[in-house]
Amino acid sequence: MAPKRPTGAGAFPKAVETPAPNPPDPASLYAALDLGTNSCRMLIAQPKGSQFHVVDSFSKSVQLGHGLESTGRLSRGSMNRTISAMRICREKLKRHGVKHMRLVATEACRRAQNGSNFIAQVKRETGLTLEIIKPEEEARLAVISCAPLVSVNTEQLLVVDIGGGSTELVWIDLTNVPKRERPRAIMRLHAGFKSDPGPFAAAKVVDWISVPLGVATLRDQFADVEDDAARFALMSWFFEENLEEFSPYAAAQAREGFQIIGTSGTVTTVAASHLGLKRYDRTKVDGLRMTTDQIDTVIRDYLSLGPIGRRADPRIGKDRQALIMSGSAILQALMRLWPTDRLSVADRGLREGLLYAQMSADGVLEDAPF
Repeated sequence: MAPKRPTGAGAFPKAVETPAPNPPDPASLYAALDLGTNSCRMLIAQPKGSQFHVVDSFSKSVQLGHGLESTGRLSRGSMNRTISAMRICREKLKRHGVKHMRLVATEACRRAQNGSNFIAQVKRETGLTLEIIKPEEEARLAVISCAPLVSVNTEQLLVVDIGGGSTELVWIDLTNVPKRERPRAIMRLHAGFKSDPGPFAAAKVVDWISVPLGVATLRDQFADVEDDAARFALMSWFFEENLEEFSPYAAAQAREGFQIIGTSGTVTTVAASHLGLKRYDRTKVDGLRMTTDQIDTVIRDYLSLGPIGRRADPRIGKDRQALIMSGSAILQALMRLWPTDRLSVADRGLREGLLYAQMSADGVLEDAPF
């Protein structure tokens, strides 16, 4: 008997982190590496039905973009830290025998005067080939990774990816897509924001923007402001000013049928703080819906702690504490602007989008959405 065709939001690829009983066949493994302004992160996964199973992962705060705002260049120390992390990734890829992989770099390498030289250095010293992707592809990959979290009742969708060096926003109109097809229509955007969907109902990308302000770059812009609360307020309003060219910004939007999905370390950290998690648990965070009041309560708590208190708070973590207020400033600005009082939290992003796109292109996922 043919397997029943899955429907609804749960029918799409997501990480399944249960241990495999036997070592996977290297030929079936795929890898995705995301080198951002702050972090180097990699997933190695195996197709599993319409989803994928994560067999290994890596995440390290390398601060590649440290000092980029003032110098326009990647520093020697930042590049050395990153290459050390890339060597670890190379060994993991080698140990698992991974043949299918895509390794990408984003805003820091896009903006740095020596970005291309650094990519060549990575190749020489690790043998790994990084490609610098354009902002539209970065936004598109974040969007398709979040498709499983799209409600069938969503008519207007805003996907927000708060990165280290930039923030991508994508506004999608789903009103002409049948309800049960809405998450699947988001998945079909992997081919491009203006691609021909063929015979399928299409999700319409109204507008998208890549704001060159992320948690690291926004923090660096206001590093000279000593007062913690004043710095936070300035960051939030400055980010809002940079959204003026985003076309839906000034348009009146109906509250009903509107959904915001946020994907980033900031969003997941705020969610973990709201839940009071001393140890991060993806299963409790991914898919969580938070109200504006709950988000504001967490942010007020961060402000009351001050820099010293935030450094000691186990909910935030050492890697995130230096960036959490700039990320929170972006998040608060976004929630202030759009007609909803809820945010869907996504612990997924560029890596998951890269894995999905590779597996989909190779036809190794069951029940592909096209």
